[in-house]
Amino acid sequence: MKFLKPLAVAFLLPATFSSLQAKSNFNAMLSTEVRTILSQDTLSWKSPLPFDKDVKVGKLKNGFTYYIRKNSEPEKRVTMYLGIKVGSILETEEERGLAHFLEHMNFNGLKHFPKNALVDYLQKAGVRFGSDLNAYTSFNETVYQLPIPSDDPELLKNGLQVMRDWAQDAMLQNDEIDKERGIIMEEMRGSRGAGQRIQDQMLPVLFNGSLYSERLPIGTEKVVMGFKHQLIRDFHQKWYRPDLQSIVIVGDIDAQAIEKEVIRLFSDMKVNKKIAPRKDFNLDLLNKNQFKVITDAEMPQTIGRIIIKHPKAEVNTVGDYRTSLLQGVFNQVMNGRLREIGQKPDSPFLQSMISIGDFMDLLDAMTLAVVPKPEKLEESTKSVIRELKRFEEFGITESEFQRALAMYAKGNEMSYQERDKVKSDTYVNSYLNHFLKGDAAMSVEDEYNLTKQLLPTLTLKEVEAIGKKYYAEINRDIVIVGPEKDKDKMPTESVVNSWFDAVGKEKLTAYEDQVSKLPLLAKEPVKGAVTAVKTIDAIGSKELTLSNGVKVVLKPTTFKNDQILISASSEGGHSLYEDKDYLNASNAAGIVSSSGIGQLNAVEIRKYLAGKNVGISPSIGERTEGISGSTDKEGLKTAFELIYAYFTQPRLDDDIFQGIIEKTVASMENREDDPAFVYRTAINKALYGDNIRKNNPSAEQIKSIDKDRTLEIFKERFADASGFTFTIVGSFTEDEIKPYLEQYLASLPSSNTKEQARDLKILPPAKGLQVIVNKGKEAKAQVSLAYMGDYTYNDDENMAMDALESVLSIKLLERLREDESGVYGTGASASYSKFPTGRYSFNIGFGTSVDKYQSLINSAVDEINKIKKNGPTQVDLDKFIIEKTRQYELDLKENGYWLGQISGAYRLKEDPTLVLKYLDQLKKVNISAVKAVAEKYLKEDKLFKFILLPEETK
Repeated sequence: MKFLKPLAVAFLLPATFSSLQAKSNFNAMLSTEVRTILSQDTLSWKSPLPFDKDVKVGKLKNGFTYYIRKNSEPEKRVTMYLGIKVGSILETEEERGLAHFLEHMNFNGLKHFPKNALVDYLQKAGVRFGSDLNAYTSFNETVYQLPIPSDDPELLKNGLQVMRDWAQDAMLQNDEIDKERGIIMEEMRGSRGAGQRIQDQMLPVLFNGSLYSERLPIGTEKVVMGFKHQLIRDFHQKWYRPDLQSIVIVGDIDAQAIEKEVIRLFSDMKVNKKIAPRKDFNLDLLNKNQFKVITDAEMPQTIGRIIIKHPKAEVNTVGDYRTSLLQGVFNQVMNGRLREIGQKPDSPFLQSMISIGDFMDLLDAMTLAVVPKPEKLEESTKSVIRELKRFEEFGITESEFQRALAMYAKGNEMSYQERDKVKSDTYVNSYLNHFLKGDAAMSVEDEYNLTKQLLPTLTLKEVEAIGKKYYAEINRDIVIVGPEKDKDKMPTESVVNSWFDAVGKEKLTAYEDQVSKLPLLAKEPVKGAVTAVKTIDAIGSKELTLSNGVKVVLKPTTFKNDQILISASSEGGHSLYEDKDYLNASNAAGIVSSSGIGQLNAVEIRKYLAGKNVGISPSIGERTEGISGSTDKEGLKTAFELIYAYFTQPRLDDDIFQGIIEKTVASMENREDDPAFVYRTAINKALYGDNIRKNNPSAEQIKSIDKDRTLEIFKERFADASGFTFTIVGSFTEDEIKPYLEQYLASLPSSNTKEQARDLKILPPAKGLQVIVNKGKEAKAQVSLAYMGDYTYNDDENMAMDALESVLSIKLLERLREDESGVYGTGASASYSKFPTGRYSFNIGFGTSVDKYQSLINSAVDEINKIKKNGPTQVDLDKFIIEKTRQYELDLKENGYWLGQISGAYRLKEDPTLVLKYLDQLKKVNISAVKAVAEKYLKEDKLFKFILLPEETK
C-alpha cells in the first residue's frame, strides 16, 4: 500500500529563495491586445475551462458521485478508482494513522471477500497485488485502484462489487486489525532514517506550523499499536460515506450498462443521520520569513532550499490556464540558464532548480534549490540568486522566449497526435483530481485547441512579470539540510540574508543566448544502399542488410500514431579493455553524450533540439556498445543525423569533461555516512573482492579518468558499424524510413571486422557466505538473500525460473507479511544470462525489526524448502500463468515490448519469432518443472546472506 512519501531528502522538494524589490501587479501586464484576441475568439478571460464531454458524470441521491467513460486503450481492460475525501488531516490526536490503517484493512476482509480472499481472488484473475491492485492515503484523500480485464463479465461484476465493499463494507475484525498493526509498524520502520528524521524537523516550517505537520498519514506508533478496535470502526462509519466518495471507471466497457450497475450497487449506501462536517484545512500564510538548518549524521550532502509561498491559484478559467502557461515558460527559461551554468567546470553546484508551481496542493510557491559542491553552499546560493537578479534586471531574450514556446507547442501537438491512443489511466487520474481537488478535466481536443489558441497570445513581458510577482521578499522559507559534521559551518539567517544583499550590489550583464547557426553535420554523408532484404512475416518485420554490412530490422506498427523507437548494438563493450582502461571505457559513452556533437557544443545542441521530439544516446556496456532513442516522423532526419554524428563526429569538450569529473568527485563526499552505500559496498566486496569492475570507484580513480583516452575509446567502439544491428519499431512505413537508412546508416564507417566480447570470468564465490554490516542509527534490519551460480539457459528453464519467482513471492507475502506481520513488503526476483556463460541470481529482500530478521530468514528458507520438496501449489502456478497471459496481451500492443524482444533476440542470437510462442511455452510450465529448478538452483550451499543492522548491534 502506498502512503505519502517522505519529503525531506528528495532534491525536488518544495524549495525556495527570495527577492530584492517590490513587484508590479501581474494582471496589469495583460495587454489590451491580448484581451482583444481572447474576446474575438469568444474566449472570455473568466470563461470556465470546458469539461470533457465524453465522460458520463452523475450523482446519486445519497451524494455518491460517478465518472464513467468508454476507452479502448488498452483493449479488454478497465481501470476503476474509488476516491474518498478522507485523509489523515481529519484525524484527532487519538486517531493518528487510522485513515491509513483503514486503507490497509480494506484488503483484509470485506463483506463479499472475507479475510484475504480479495487478494487471492484477484490474483487468480491475473491482477498483481501491489502494482495493479493498490491504494494510497494522503493528507486529504484515500484512493483505491483496481485495473482488471473487462472481457470477463463475471470478473467485471465482481470488480464493481469490490469497489462497493471498499466504499462501506470493510469487516474490521479484531484479529485482522491486530495482525495489521505489525505490518504497518514495519512500513513505518522502513521509512525511518535520515530522511524521516530531517522531515520531522522540516515539516513545521513547510506547513507553517499548521496541523498538517502533525498529521503524516503513517500515524504514530502509540496509536497504531494501541488504539481500541471500536475506534477504527467509528472512524470508518463517520467518514466512509457516499457524499465524500466517487467511483471513476474508464476502459473498454459498455458505459451505459456500467452506469446502471453503479446506480444499482451504490444507491443503497448508508447515510449517517448526523453527518460530521468535512472541514477544509487550508495552509495560511504567516506573512513573515522562516529559517531552519537541519543536520544529520547520515545525510551525505548539503541541500539548500528557498520556498517563497503564495496563495493557491486555482486553474479553473481560461485566464487561469493561460497564467499556468506563462509560469511554465518562465520555468523553462530559468532552468535552461541554470543548466548552462551547471555544465561549466567552475560551477559551484551539482544541481539547481528554479520553479513556480503548486506547493503540496495547498499553496503556490516559487521554489529554488541547490545541491552545492562541498564547501560551496554560499557560492551555489549566490549563483541561483544572481540568475534571478539578472532576470529581474534584464529580463529574458526573445530567442529564449520563442524556444520555450516551441517546446510547449511541440508537446501540445504530440498529445493531440495520440488523442485516440490515450491510456485509460490518464483519464482516470484527470477525473479523480476533478472530484478530489476540483481540478479541471478537459478533453484532449479542448486542451489542444485552447493551448494552440493561447500560446501565440503570450508575451515576453508577461513572462517577466510573472517571475517578478512570485520572487517576493515575504513568506520566504529558507531550509538548509546537511551532514552533521558540517554543523558548525552552517550559516545563520543573517549570514544568508547577507548573501542576498551582496548579490543585490553586484553589477551584472545581460544573459547572452548562445545559439549556433551551424548545421549539426559539417556535410551530408555519401549515400549507401540496401543490398539485401529478408522478410520475417510471422512478426510483420523485415531484415535489411546495408552496403556497409549494417543490419536493420524494421517493424512498422499502429500502436501509436507518431512514435518511432530505435535500438542498435554490437558485440564488444568495455570487456575488450584491460582493467587500467576500465574507468575510461565504462564512462566514455556517458561523458561523450553529455558533451556536444558534430558542429555543436553542449549548450548549442540542447537548444538545437528544443521543440523537437528527438532523443538519441550512445552506451557502452560490459559486452556491447549501442545507440538507443526515439523520435517522431518530423524528427526522423534529426535522429539519424545524431546517430551518424555519434559514429563519425563525436566530441568531448574540455569544459564539459572537467565539469563532469568535478561533479562526480564532489558527489562522493560523505557517501560513507550513508548506510545504504556502505551496505552495497560490503556486498560487492564480499562477492568480487577488490575488482575495479565490480566496486564503486574512489575519488582518486575518478580523477584518473583521461579525457583523450576516453574519447579515443569511444571512437574505437563506434569505428566499425558493420557489426551493428539496428531495430526500429513504430509508426513508419518502409518507404518513409528507407531514405534515412541509405543516407545515414549505410554510409557509416565499416571495416567488416568481427569482434567478440571477452569473458572476464569475474564471478562470486562458488559457495554461499554471510556478511553482516553494522551501519546506521535506526533500529531496523535490511536483509538480502541471494542464490547464485551456473545456469542452463533455455526457454523451458527460463519459464520455470520465472514461475518460481512468482509463486515464491506469493508465499513470502503470505508467510512473512500476512501470517507473521514481520514485513511490509517482500518478494523474490530471478535473473539469468546466456553470455558469456549461463549464470543466474535468485534474490529475496525485506526490511524488518532487528529482533525478527533471523526468524524471518528461517521462514523464507522454509518456504523455499517446501517448494523444493513438494513444488508449488497448482493454485499459485495458475496465478502466475494467468498474470503472464494477461500481461502478454497488453505487451503485444506496445512498441517498447517489440523493440526489446526483437533487439534482444538478435543480441542473444535467437529467433525473433519465438516471441509468438510465449503462450505455448507458458502453458507447458508445471509443478514438476518449477520444483526441479528450485531443487537445482536454490541449494543451501549457494545461499548468500547480506544483513544490514544498526551500528550498536554487534
